[in-house]
Amino acid sequence: MKKYTGYLLVGLVSSMTTLGGFYLMSDHANVPFITNANNQKNGDFEFVDYKGNYGYDAPNFVEASSKAIHTVVSIKNYSSQRQRQNQQFFDPLDFFFGQPDQQQRRPQQQQEQDQPSGMGSGVIISQDGYIVTNNHVIDGASKIEVTLNNQKSYTAVLVGTDPSTDIALLKITEKGLPFTKFVNSDGINVGDWVLAVGNPFGLTSTVTAGIVSAKGRSINILGKNSESPIESFIQTDAAINPGNSGGALVNANGDLIGINTAISSPTGAYSGYGFAVPANLVKKVVEDIKAYGIVQRGYLGVKGFDLSNEDAVKQYNKQFKKNIKTDNGVMVTELVSKGSAIDSGIEEGDIIKEVDGKPITSFSSLSFIIGSKRPGDKVDIKVQRGNTSKSYTITLKDAKGSTKVRSKADLTPSEILGAEFDPLTERQKDSFGINYGVMVKHLEGSGKLAAAGVQDEFIILTINDKEVSSQADIEKLLKNHKGRVSIKFADYYGRIYTKGFTMD
Repeated sequence: MKKYTGYLLVGLVSSMTTLGGFYLMSDHANVPFITNANNQKNGDFEFVDYKGNYGYDAPNFVEASSKAIHTVVSIKNYSSQRQRQNQQFFDPLDFFFGQPDQQQRRPQQQQEQDQPSGMGSGVIISQDGYIVTNNHVIDGASKIEVTLNNQKSYTAVLVGTDPSTDIALLKITEKGLPFTKFVNSDGINVGDWVLAVGNPFGLTSTVTAGIVSAKGRSINILGKNSESPIESFIQTDAAINPGNSGGALVNANGDLIGINTAISSPTGAYSGYGFAVPANLVKKVVEDIKAYGIVQRGYLGVKGFDLSNEDAVKQYNKQFKKNIKTDNGVMVTELVSKGSAIDSGIEEGDIIKEVDGKPITSFSSLSFIIGSKRPGDKVDIKVQRGNTSKSYTITLKDAKGSTKVRSKADLTPSEILGAEFDPLTERQKDSFGINYGVMVKHLEGSGKLAAAGVQDEFIILTINDKEVSSQADIEKLLKNHKGRVSIKFADYYGRIYTKGFTMD
């Protein structure tokens, strides 16, 4: 009997051990990190044992990677030695986060015409050869070469650019290409898995993984190339390096949620975070370029600051003897004459809280929503004025004050040149020893003059060997002009240059 009792005890212990193991492996073992606060005694701390991966499977990106790499291309920017000498290129992937004004531009290497002056990535978005990339990847190019994942190369045509978002649209002649699908980027969440696909350091078809670290980031970087930048980046910790510019940020299904544009790094290479232009904004920009040749963008016509910025709030209170508190929203500090906002009744001191029912948390979120609209579109805006809330329905205008959608053919010569022009004062004429010419003002990065190396406050002397003394002279000389244009201009020091470009 003693013999069988021993066997019985061993069997009982074994059964209890087995049942205990099953319990530990079951969902009962997955004790949550966060418990009901009502069940916790004041001053207590709670701990749980680590139980492996808590039942979660590791993500598998094989299918998404194989899908995405066939839609991402390598881009080479060829520019002549003369172009490189007379143009400063700014690559957001050189950006040192927190020190944009201190970052020094690296001098362009002097290379022969048959060598690329820059490399980057692009994403095929249609089977017939439309490709989206960053504007800074192809900036100043006299020739753009696109190489597919299968190593087949093409010379691409530049369809159009938008420095305000750092987006450019290219086209190659081919059919039946693999292409990526746009995802509604408003629907992504912080913590979602993402893949960055591109050609860092010339290494083709490179895939890195990470998560969405933040949404709606503004890093004050595109203002170097545009007077009205739209920055509402998707931030990710997926490794992005020089050469990834213009490549794809895709979700776990391999579909496009953004175009990789910039990094935060103390070294110029990956060590922190990357930033991508959201797919919704990219889609709107390339659709406009394809349909109209230029981007149709609505403007609200306000200047202001984030109400969540404590330093800005303190400065505002001190300057205007107010007592406003930090909060979400945008404080309106200035209204543009004949702009959409001032015409609708919005006033300085108003706090913009919502646009089309979406909360406004920062100026970047405001510019993103408004910049995604076209002239003539209506938006519902809710503002706080003192202790009252007011609502307005506003018809958006473009930067010139028009509510009409315009094509590239509707642009004036000054708009194509990308600048405004002031007559010279008598003092300026005496200083430079001339009696004609116009001063360049409000230069835009996407215009012909910027591409030719002209800068703000340079002086345009002649166009096609004809002297100019006013903006009206320029409009008259270039109205309906097609083909080559020659300009002579002087820099700040009076040095004279002659450049040429094509009015198309």
